[in-house]
Amino acid sequence: MANERIDEFKGSVKEGAGKLTDDPRLEAEGRGEKNVARAERTIKGVGDQVKGAIEQGVGKVTGDQESRAEGKVDSAKGDIERTG
Repeated sequence: MANERIDEFKGSVKEGAGKLTDDPRLEAEGRGEKNVARAERTIKGVGDQVKGAIEQGVGKVTGDQESRAEGKVDSAKGDIERTG
């Protein structure tokens, strides 16, 4: 998660530098890097949410409280990743 946030920040800085220097290529490159990093972070978050939902479901069906708890943790982790 941290790498995507760093890449997103770098893209924002590059985009801002492109705006300040009136360099549309640099601005577009930075925007692209920022958007790719944000998308990667979102995809990881959704994956963790799905994993958490499955773990919670399995735990509920089997009565395994540990699996349910792990599922809640993974779901929360996914929420955090997605919201930025």
